[in-house]
Amino acid sequence: MSPRKMRLVVNNIRGKKVGEALSILRFTKNEAGSWLEKLLLSAIANWEYKLDGAESADDYNLIVKTIFVDEAAMLKRFRPATHGRAARIHKRRNHVTLIVENKIPLERDLAPTAEAEG
Repeated sequence: MSPRKMRLVVNNIRGKKVGEALSILRFTKNEAGSWLEKLLLSAIANWEYKLDGAESADDYNLIVKTIFVDEAAMLKRFRPATHGRAARIHKRRNHVTLIVENKIPLERDLAPTAEAEG
């Protein structure tokens, strides 16, 4: 999918709560919505995995902190054209970067460290 088409959907969910962003993506008509929904669900699962599964994402008000789309390598193909010519086709691809952040601090972040006490 071209980066331009993907950016149209990405701009709708930037800065939103994860639940709200998922509902926006679920009911978006564009194909990018389904791709981004999978990506967001994966980011939520990664956030929980990094905490060893001890915490649930629902308890920490996750938001879509950063999301942007960059252009990737383009596949170049040829298609027959009129008068025996060949027409070039550009199949565009993209890279999506998505960062989720919790608004409620984790307990381990609130606990004082050994260096601070000593």
